[in-house]
Parts: sequence; structure tokens; C-alpha cells
Amino acid sequence: MEKKLLQDHLALRRDEARRAKASEEQLRRRLQVLEAELEEARSESKAIYAEMSRQCRALQKEMETRSRQLEEEVTGLREQLETCQKEAKAAGQEAEQALGERDQRLAQLRAHVADMEAKYEELLHGSLDRLLAKLRVVKPQWDGAVLRLHAKYKEQLRQFGLNPLDL
Repeated sequence: MEKKLLQDHLALRRDEARRAKASEEQLRRRLQVLEAELEEARSESKAIYAEMSRQCRALQKEMETRSRQLEEEVTGLREQLETCQKEAKAAGQEAEQALGERDQRLAQLRAHVADMEAKYEELLHGSLDRLLAKLRVVKPQWDGAVLRLHAKYKEQLRQFGLNPLDL
């Protein structure tokens, strides 16, 4: 009869072990899904950063080209200044206007770049905040499951007459 009891007890322990393995596998799959989501978020952040960098470089090239064009225009106006005093006044006003437009365009481009940087940072922080929120939601479930499993196996070891601290 004692043998039968031990066999029943062993069968129960095996069932518990199978259930624990199934729970462990579920947690592993969930962890893989979360890791995939994290990798996707990282990939998305990298893609956004690359696109923002490309746009920034394009804007800088456009700004440099426009700046060179304006500088060439100013040089041309200065040559006209030397040829005649009357044309010099008109050319001077035009040059001042061109410089003002260039400065205004530079200010607009700088504001646009700053705006793009702020949007990128906002997107990045938003993505990371959402990911952290998801992880915070799942962590208590993981912690609870791990603590329950730990207590359960510790109790099983004690029932078999083993000290868990000796292992």
C-alpha cells in the first residue's frame, strides 16, 4: 500500500512538473514575442533616425547651394557697385534684400531642423515609453509566476526530504 501511495505521489509530481514545463514554455514564447517587439521598435527607431538624417543632409545641401547662390549674387552686385554710383545704390539695396532673404531662409531651415529633431525625439521617447509600459504590465505576471513555481518546487523538495539550500 505504501508503494501504491508513493507511485500516486510520484504521478502527481510528474503532472505538476509537466504543467510547470508548459508554463515555462508559455513564458518563454511570451518573452520571445516581447523581444521581437523590442527589436522591431529599435529597427523602427533606426529607420526614423536614418530618414531624419537624410532629410537633414538634404536640407543642409540645399541651404549651402542657396547660400552659395546668394553669395555669388552679392559678388555680382559688388562688381556693379564699382562701375557706377547710381547702380551702386540699387545694387546695395538688392544685396541687402538678398542677404535678408538668405538669413530668413537660414532661420527657417534651422527652425525646420530643430522641429524635425524634436519630432524625432518625441517619436523615439513615445516608442520607448510604450515598450516600457508593456514590459511593466507583463513583469508582475512573470514575477508572480516565478515566485509561485519557486515556492512550489521548494515545497516539493522538502516533501522528498531534501533541503533546497543544499542544492
